[in-house]
Amino acid sequence: MISRSYTNLLDLASGNFPAMDMEVKERKRLPRVMTVPGIISELDDDQAHSVSSDNPSTVSTVRMIIVANQLPLKARRKEDNKGWSFSWNEDSLLLQLKDGFPEDMEVLYVGSLRVVVDPAEQDDVSQYLLDKFNCVPTFLPPDVLIKFYDGFCKRQLWPLFHYMLPFSTDKNHRFDRSLWEAYVMANKIFFQKVVEIINPEDDYIWIHDYHLMVLPSFIRRRFNRVKMGFFLHSPFPSSEIYRTLPVREEILKALLNSDIIGFHTFDYARHFLSCCSRMLGLEYQSKRGYLGLEYYGRTISIKIMPVGVHMDRIKIVMKMADEESKVKELKQQFEGKTVLLGVDDMDVFKGIDLKILAMEQMLSQHPRWQGRAVLVQIVSPARGIGMHLEGIRAEIQESCSRINRAFGRPGYEPIVFIDRPVSAAEKAAYYSIAECVVVTAVRDGMNLTPYEYIACRQEMPGSESCNNANGSKSMLVISEFIGCSPSLSGAIRVNPWNVETTAEAMNEAISMADGEKQLRHEKHYRYVSTHDVAYWSRSFLQDMERACSDLLQKRCWGIGLSFGFRVVALDPNFRKLSIDVMVSAYKRAKSRAILLDYDGTVMPQNSINKSPSPEVISILNTLSADPKNVVFIVSGRGRDSLSNWFTPSKKIGIAAEHGYFLRWSQCEEWEICGKSSDFGWIQIAEPVMKLYTEATDGSSIEKKESALVWQYRDADLGFGSSQAKEMLDHLESVLANEPVAVKSGQFIVEVKPQDVSKGLVAENIFSSMDVQGKQADFVLCVGDDRSDEDMFEMISIAMSRNILSANCAVFACTVGQKPSKAEYYLDDTSEVITMLESLAEESDSA
Repeated sequence: MISRSYTNLLDLASGNFPAMDMEVKERKRLPRVMTVPGIISELDDDQAHSVSSDNPSTVSTVRMIIVANQLPLKARRKEDNKGWSFSWNEDSLLLQLKDGFPEDMEVLYVGSLRVVVDPAEQDDVSQYLLDKFNCVPTFLPPDVLIKFYDGFCKRQLWPLFHYMLPFSTDKNHRFDRSLWEAYVMANKIFFQKVVEIINPEDDYIWIHDYHLMVLPSFIRRRFNRVKMGFFLHSPFPSSEIYRTLPVREEILKALLNSDIIGFHTFDYARHFLSCCSRMLGLEYQSKRGYLGLEYYGRTISIKIMPVGVHMDRIKIVMKMADEESKVKELKQQFEGKTVLLGVDDMDVFKGIDLKILAMEQMLSQHPRWQGRAVLVQIVSPARGIGMHLEGIRAEIQESCSRINRAFGRPGYEPIVFIDRPVSAAEKAAYYSIAECVVVTAVRDGMNLTPYEYIACRQEMPGSESCNNANGSKSMLVISEFIGCSPSLSGAIRVNPWNVETTAEAMNEAISMADGEKQLRHEKHYRYVSTHDVAYWSRSFLQDMERACSDLLQKRCWGIGLSFGFRVVALDPNFRKLSIDVMVSAYKRAKSRAILLDYDGTVMPQNSINKSPSPEVISILNTLSADPKNVVFIVSGRGRDSLSNWFTPSKKIGIAAEHGYFLRWSQCEEWEICGKSSDFGWIQIAEPVMKLYTEATDGSSIEKKESALVWQYRDADLGFGSSQAKEMLDHLESVLANEPVAVKSGQFIVEVKPQDVSKGLVAENIFSSMDVQGKQADFVLCVGDDRSDEDMFEMISIAMSRNILSANCAVFACTVGQKPSKAEYYLDDTSEVITMLESLAEESDSA
């Protein structure tokens, strides 16, 4: 059966998910390793509500749960065909990263096996792996597995994340919602396994790679305070590519349920942040070297750290290669030859065909290498049913045959193509005899081949001897489109699509003087040996601890359905405004001050018609007619617009242009509150703004009586934001000696007199009421942006200066859940109107 919680979270995946005809049989659950306080049945999949993690933990041991598509295990059928034999996969990154964790940290793994286990054996295998390896296997139904891995992962996400759009007319390459449904279902099954072993108070969860990008939503939905990180091992494409994915927002929102999201390079992180900005309206901030995204009160850390290799494992593999005489054999086979080496998976993005064409070009342009230079290309089997694999293999083999016929001779083949599984020891042996490693991937998340090559060249027998000319030098020709490229500054970087320049780079690499090769090798080895896999995992864990610590100090609750689910985290003193509590205080008050921002508070920001609705006018008229009330609209807009819009409101006060102009009621004259009457600075600021307006399509200038505003709401979000930052610096520079303030707001940059702010408006109103003997004992102040924070701050100052009553009931309220000096919030303008309506009803009945 499919659980209720499952179908809820699948609202955006499918309207009729059971139509997939995928029955998941109920099986005996694994015994829980850790327990969650409460009744065990609370964790069943049919439970609709979240299990609270606010209860004390039953176990204090800190553990790490690693969740990945595949477990770091090798499995083979026993010779008698009765049962299975399992062992650790020593080459697995997931196993190696344990070296970066504290010794007393227990590590558990959740993932799939590389073999198909009969359903009748699955319970026994699960129990055995849990007892012996701390591994919890996920067994996906065959039809789900095919659609999940070979379908959505390999035919949708993998190509898209490597910048391949589905331009082909082949329908197999187009978005298929049934594959997305299978992807969600697979992530749900992984989640169920995590639930069986998690202790949410103490455990850390580290999710790996693009196979499980919606898993954070499932976990966060059940455990609001769980400590969870995600690391993407593939590239993350630019927003122009990613936005073509029909489920783009669902995946982004799911990832944002993590506490920390890791990428190999800044480029990948930058693309992710750009997608969050363009599609979700989120802006990142940099604080003390850390990048973070504010998302409903939570700060999601962005980690940039390329993974490394396991140095001890490479030493062991090199020793194995030496003991098996692999290196000796290869030295004899390629005696007198200069070996260039390529080690790649069979994949459309690895650029193997481009590398072979570059080798052909080098032999043609530099004939001296004919008979001497050999390209050994090792091709590992494809990891799944990839795209165009047979065509690529046929093209590569045809190119190899052609080049070997053209340049080969007895005893010499310029290209040795190895299309079979190669052991770690044999691969290390090839590394140790190669003068240069060539990586021409057109797009790759990280690619550790260059790191492994550098380490093997250092560890090869005899390399520690200073008299050994071959042991301590290496050369790299690498694509600029792979994740390890930025960290290898001594490598020759190439655009793999340019076969001619790649060929010249290969010639330069093997022609370089030994001294230069040695210096480059030493530089690379210093980096590779210090930034190994343990360094990477230790750094990620430290940042995860830092990212999660902030959440533990806040009040959290989950809101939203399906992939719109998110956890709202707020300061313990920051809470939603209770209308009942406020109305009760309103009824008791004898003198009330009500200060309201306009745009984004009583008028939605995205509304085209900015004039107030009849409903708003009616509510404000009722409030301002109450003799106990002083009601003000405090806005950055010009006085003419506000005066026209609020013509029907005779008694309402208006503070225009952030308080430069103030009018207590319609029958009174406008007061000028700003002290400065010198506006010569406009002649300086306006030409600067015009310059940026001409260069930024969709931007405009609003000229007020006391201020200039440059707005870019209709411009490209990324470009407009960049231009706004540049303009802010420009204006601050040219107006440094002028009596003005330059400030940025929501899609605006504003220049206004220094002695004008909404905070001063609030002070003016409170002081006037005090002088008139009507000291306010009730204050409601509502706003939505940075300028309104001045009002919230002034309320505290006014209380300390006794301008307000000592027992004044203060309701400072921001619109939207975000960091604020206000103590209360309402979600949107509709809730503001509802709240004001409740006050108006009380005034009517009084």
